[in-house]
Amino acid sequence: MKTYLRLLQFARPVSKYAIPYFLFTLLHAFFNMVVFMGISPILESLFSPDAVSRSVTALPRFAVNTRYISDLVNYFLLKLLGTGYDTIDVLIGLSVFIVAVAFLSNLFRYLSQRTIERYRIHTLQNLRNALFSNVMSLHAGYFSNERKGDILSKLTSDVQVVQFAVTNTLQVAFREPFLMAGYLFILISTSARLTLFTIVVLPVIALVIGVIVKTLRKSAKEAQESLGDMVTTAEEALGGIKILKGYNAIDYIVRKFRAQNQRFARISKNMANRQTMASPMSEFLGISAISIVLVYGGKMVMGGGISADNFLMYIAVFSQLTRPMRAFMDAFSTIHQGLAAGERVLSLIDTPSQITDAPDAVALTEFRQGIEFRDVSFSYENREVLRRVSVEIRKGETVALVGPSGGGKSTISDLIPRFYDPQAGSILIDGVDIRQYSLESMRSHLGIVAQDTVLFNDTIENNIKLGKPGASHEEVVRAAQVANAYSFILETEQGFETNTGDRGMKLSGGQRQRLSIARAVLKNPDILILDEATSALDTESEKLVQEALNNLLKGRTSLVIAHRLSTINNADKIIVVDQGEIVETGTHAELIALRGVYHRLIEMQQIGTPQEHA
Repeated sequence: MKTYLRLLQFARPVSKYAIPYFLFTLLHAFFNMVVFMGISPILESLFSPDAVSRSVTALPRFAVNTRYISDLVNYFLLKLLGTGYDTIDVLIGLSVFIVAVAFLSNLFRYLSQRTIERYRIHTLQNLRNALFSNVMSLHAGYFSNERKGDILSKLTSDVQVVQFAVTNTLQVAFREPFLMAGYLFILISTSARLTLFTIVVLPVIALVIGVIVKTLRKSAKEAQESLGDMVTTAEEALGGIKILKGYNAIDYIVRKFRAQNQRFARISKNMANRQTMASPMSEFLGISAISIVLVYGGKMVMGGGISADNFLMYIAVFSQLTRPMRAFMDAFSTIHQGLAAGERVLSLIDTPSQITDAPDAVALTEFRQGIEFRDVSFSYENREVLRRVSVEIRKGETVALVGPSGGGKSTISDLIPRFYDPQAGSILIDGVDIRQYSLESMRSHLGIVAQDTVLFNDTIENNIKLGKPGASHEEVVRAAQVANAYSFILETEQGFETNTGDRGMKLSGGQRQRLSIARAVLKNPDILILDEATSALDTESEKLVQEALNNLLKGRTSLVIAHRLSTINNADKIIVVDQGEIVETGTHAELIALRGVYHRLIEMQQIGTPQEHA
């Protein structure tokens, strides 16, 4: 119940849909009931011709029973045809009446279904928006531990199932109960004694279907988790298709996918077997119940306890009673599946981000002084990455981070935009802990060019404008020129309107990197973070882009992570990071003279000899 009430929040405003649905369903049930009540006068005119001659000269007093319908029809026939009408006139009149009422019944049924569909789509939209917004607000570390395929499964498949848990409750609460109440009313008004007998039979149907439905929720949860595993495998396979082919690992990934698909199919079959069993079983039990009623009611007809025409109408109405009962049980089975998926969706919505704005956070309006790391320590789970790191980057200064792979360089750059928060120490901008700034205002002063270039399946221009959506085309062109990307853009099929493909796969690595640099150029940030920004460029492009970056870095506060000497030899300060600690600090010449870690790194790159750089 708690899960359902949580899900119901995404259907707000419920009254906007529930009230019209209630009215339309009530009218549908009423006119549907009148249709079957009109059967009795038809049967009466066939089985009792003398009833045709019964003249009703005064408008009968309103009553919800078959006699009122019969008297009302006879009254209007007398008004229209006078006293000379016969059985065929009664049949025609009643048929026209039933057709008109059936039209109204189905009209309101259509309106109620239209309302429930709008309600369903509204709920799905709100739920998906809330889920995606929360996923996007989660800290970067969350995605290192979670499978993207499972997240995608919750965002698509699970949400699709959850919507029915909310919308089907309106059917359970209104439509089916109204129909069942209407049919029961007709049955009771026709023969209370026979209805009392049938009421004893109906709970057996509900009990059998209830046992089937009860097992669905567990299976539904297992099915959604299995689907998440399968989507994860497919997403990883598509992202690493070149590696899989290069290592002849296609058979391995296909076997893995098939095994997961087989498990999902097995769970789905078991669940479908139980779900599809509910309706046929209830229909079988309903026919069995009708057979029992036929025997018992037949004895009543022969004993004079009920007329033949009323008994036939009773059987017709009783056969209809099992339909809303089956729909009622089917809706419950769908609700149980929706609640199982809802638990998975809500678990993701309830996942808090570890990186949030402080309650009293202020906006960073202007960058004035610099950035300072003060005794910063950081660990990924139980693995310590940084130990008491202290670094100062003054405004307008270019600081390069170098060192062996895995030493903690990228972690330092990730802490500035608060992709993670340190476990100890603090990072300050203009003397204020960055946790005291609002995330949006602080990140608006940052530009990032990462080693792993991220482009989206969109046009070249929109990829460049990512950090400045309102930029003009002329600004985009200038940024592309600075990043040495303009010439290759013009050579593409549609220029700046060319689609880059999934993850930019239509472009070469160097082209993707230059677009990433153009994106940073366009944003024109106060603080620039370059993480191996030229690593994917060929020698010629690297030289041209490096000149552009040098111009971009002038007067700008920059943190540069690089191994190539061409990227860092103009840095104001070089910091050598090894095993989570700062082991050397100085200019290129000073560090070469120390003949320490930096000297060894330069030697390994075979860029001249140590003496040449001294």
